[in-house]
Amino acid sequence: MLIVGCGDVGRRIAHAARTQDTAVHCVVRSRESAQRLRQAGYETTVCDLEMAWPAHAPIGAEREVFYLAPPPPEGRSDPRIGHFLQALPTVDHQRIVYISTTGVYGDCNGDWVDESRSPAPRADRAYRRLDAEQQLHAWQAAGERELVILRVAGIYGPGKLPVERLQRQVPMVGEDEAPWTNRIHIDDLVTVCLAAMARGRNGGVYNVSDGQPGNMRDYFDRVADLYGLPRAPLIRLAAADGRLSAGLLSYLAESRRLDNSRMRTELGVRLRYPDLASGLAACTPDAGQTEVD
Repeated sequence: MLIVGCGDVGRRIAHAARTQDTAVHCVVRSRESAQRLRQAGYETTVCDLEMAWPAHAPIGAEREVFYLAPPPPEGRSDPRIGHFLQALPTVDHQRIVYISTTGVYGDCNGDWVDESRSPAPRADRAYRRLDAEQQLHAWQAAGERELVILRVAGIYGPGKLPVERLQRQVPMVGEDEAPWTNRIHIDDLVTVCLAAMARGRNGGVYNVSDGQPGNMRDYFDRVADLYGLPRAPLIRLAAADGRLSAGLLSYLAESRRLDNSRMRTELGVRLRYPDLASGLAACTPDAGQTEVD
């Protein structure tokens, strides 16, 4: 198994694979991350995907590939995945599971969204993910190769909550202006990733969420209450420009409710945390932050 971009999710996948006696090769950008992974017993390669894959760090012939590395922070394309695919050896029936984002759907005005909906990204971050999806489809079409795309909602869990934001008392809009958001607990995401590798339909696209969309204001309030913090001050959306980050404003401009039926039926996934209440109850009080879908 090859895991490209071995952060929190990747390390959990690697641990699960090792319990099944699967050899794991990790690819990371920093030497610090590589040292931690090597100390944990994983073969690890350091590579900056901003540049072409170095000849001194060859990729093996792993049949199972999880591509978890993020695109660059700017632009509307993802040259990083292009560099990786150019270096990837040709192996018949090689399978890539790619973590994309539900942001590729754009603003859906709160509609329920399944995988048949055409992508209509609005933010550059979503354009980059859609570009990566398209590059992967071209890679798949070029040979006897397999691809599964996971369009993942906001990831939360221990160490992945907006605690630091709440401690700084960054404002948040009220429920009347907050969009629908969707979430998946990090442990459930790992379960979905492994199921996608084992059972995902070749060429399949899957929405990954708990299927219980909520309100962004409610999410922040629940986290504040869990950690005994003051709730975020109220701000009206019309006054938010300049007081909230451009990234958060882009999330507030999109609203959708994700249908996860295909994930549950085709991948046979039974979520450990089927809603936000059960997921937050399992979180320990350590600070952290995650994207907000």
